[in-house]
Amino acid sequence: MSFNIDPTIVWAGIIAFAVFAYVVMDGFDLGIGILFPSFAAGDERDQAMNAIAPVWDGNETWLVMGGGGLLAAFPLAYAIILPATYPLMIAMLLGLVFRGVAFEFRWRDARHRPLWDIAFCIGSIVAALAQGMTLGAILQGIRVENDAYAGGWIDWLSPFSLLTGAALVIGYALLGATWLVLKTEGSVQDHARRLSFTLAIATLAALAAVSAATPFLTYDYWRRWFEMPGVLLTAQVPLLVIIAAAGLFWSLRRGAEWLPFLMALALFMLGFIGLGISMFPYVVPRAVTIWHAAAPASSQLFMLVGAAVIVPVILAYTGWAYWVFRGKVGSHGYH
Repeated sequence: MSFNIDPTIVWAGIIAFAVFAYVVMDGFDLGIGILFPSFAAGDERDQAMNAIAPVWDGNETWLVMGGGGLLAAFPLAYAIILPATYPLMIAMLLGLVFRGVAFEFRWRDARHRPLWDIAFCIGSIVAALAQGMTLGAILQGIRVENDAYAGGWIDWLSPFSLLTGAALVIGYALLGATWLVLKTEGSVQDHARRLSFTLAIATLAALAAVSAATPFLTYDYWRRWFEMPGVLLTAQVPLLVIIAAAGLFWSLRRGAEWLPFLMALALFMLGFIGLGISMFPYVVPRAVTIWHAAAPASSQLFMLVGAAVIVPVILAYTGWAYWVFRGKVGSHGYH
């Protein structure tokens, strides 16, 4: 009895994992940047910044992994998605550059610290908004002819992409607030807990709005979510969202520290599962499947050897970094 593994499915799983890891890990530090102006200048902002100082740049490793993996394993998808979203990709990278520069310079240039704080916030918002709008642009469909992008320069701009962009900004802010509940003490933690309540409501509203709008983009999405017998399975996703939301509010009211962040992660995971239900097996919805976009099987198998080494190494050093910098943070670092 033989058992054949489809390398295309394996690579789709690796890239999906890398994207989700990036959304989770870079999401909370982008969220802290989004919320930065709400904290008092001085000790509160220093605590918020120190909560992500040891890990923020390492979190972006997963963005490189996802983008590089897409180019290597699914070159056709890369060649279609990138031209369709070039302005968004440029905006995201510029936002990440601005926030990275601001992160370093606010400690070394105290005289202009208010300016660097503004740059940190704006860079975070721009990066998060661009990522969310890219998701919306892909979901709403990319015009493809002869295996090439056939649309215009701003086809990505639509009410739906603006909705998904705003939703991701709100969701990242929730991740950032719950991370600060976990990592800080005193006034910063109290403020973050209050923000988490408000942002949890806003995130659920945004998630509901995106979920309600998506099936109306195309009948294929509607069929996947609402036709029998598939609806018996897909209906479990909104049910689990309700359970996770209840756990989030309950944990915030009980004064828990770990559970709010875990419940916020659960909401993101369920949203990611919903995205998979809507899109699979397409990488460019209704135009290109993962098998159509895939590199030759021999190339995928060759790259899997490298991925089998690199991914565990990344997971190991990421886990070690988070373990070393566990515990609470103050305005002058961890203690």
